[in-house]
Amino acid sequence: MHDPGSEFAYRPFGIGEPYGTTRAFRYDLRKLSELCGASLQVSAIAAVESERRIAVTRDSKRTPFDHLIVATGARMLWAVPGAVTYWGVAEEGQVGALIAELRSGRLDRLTFTMPAGHSWILPLYELALLAANVLAKTANDRTQITVVTPEAAPLEIFGPRAAEQTSALLAERRIDVVAGARPISFAAGRLRIDPGGDVEADAVITLPRLEGRRIDGIPYDEDGFVAVDEHGGVVGLERVYAAGDVSSLPFKQGAFATQQADAVAEAIAVSTGAAITSRAAAPQMRAVLWTGQGPRYLTNGSGGEGERASSPSQRHLELLHNGRLTARYLSPLVDALLADSGSQQAEHSLAEAHQRI
Repeated sequence: MHDPGSEFAYRPFGIGEPYGTTRAFRYDLRKLSELCGASLQVSAIAAVESERRIAVTRDSKRTPFDHLIVATGARMLWAVPGAVTYWGVAEEGQVGALIAELRSGRLDRLTFTMPAGHSWILPLYELALLAANVLAKTANDRTQITVVTPEAAPLEIFGPRAAEQTSALLAERRIDVVAGARPISFAAGRLRIDPGGDVEADAVITLPRLEGRRIDGIPYDEDGFVAVDEHGGVVGLERVYAAGDVSSLPFKQGAFATQQADAVAEAIAVSTGAAITSRAAAPQMRAVLWTGQGPRYLTNGSGGEGERASSPSQRHLELLHNGRLTARYLSPLVDALLADSGSQQAEHSLAEAHQRI
């Protein structure tokens, strides 16, 4: 395995960092690799010679491969000039400063938004709901929170019922929603949107724009994302696969990335003669929406439990590692790292994070 870093950041709990409630957990990537039976090379692949089956690192080292999996993720870029960008981890900076202003009552109008296109949707609503929770705790009924989203309805990707319930939850928390609008820029107390007029705001927090990480020799679209088939195979190449945020599928979320990884692993196993059936990566999104007053469980499954945004079944809870991430293999490995470090304190912190968020 090639990676330019030596640390794996478990990002989901990072949503609480600007509010001083939780932090993203970080793990030794080398230990994680060893638990997978893999070796880690702290380096990055810069180019691929697919016909020769050779990967070339940034320092020009050439590594032959039988199968190659590209899981480089996406680059996070500034999206809305003038707005403060939420990057997902280590958010004690500008976002944390704005939340401190909110807590002290110095903001009358706070807006949360995200760019159109490939996006990482859930934090938009979590940030707004946690901000509303701050207002409730400080008995502030003056400050107005607004969400501006290019979606037709909040979290519509999880289905109409989840969108309806999320809209009701936002209304209950007195959060205004401007749907179907793309943010352009923020200046002089106004957020320009398209279509529509300006949204008045004292401060704007935006999610970043996502762009794929380009590798020479791997085909990608104008935004740097890699087209894949239903088994994760890179379109136009043999024995080369892609999984996670680097793929061209529009929804970017950890649980779906692990489903793509499962499909890639099965496809490779079948190609090497394993007597199994290679299954396609079904676009099943499962997630937890932190609200500040208890979690809401979301999935885009059809009917019944799949679209209930609360009161999950026991089976649904079993699929959610520590209430945040669905992963058949990654979740047990993370648990093993906790156990290996004897980290009872970390386990306690995870449980405590549930209560806080």
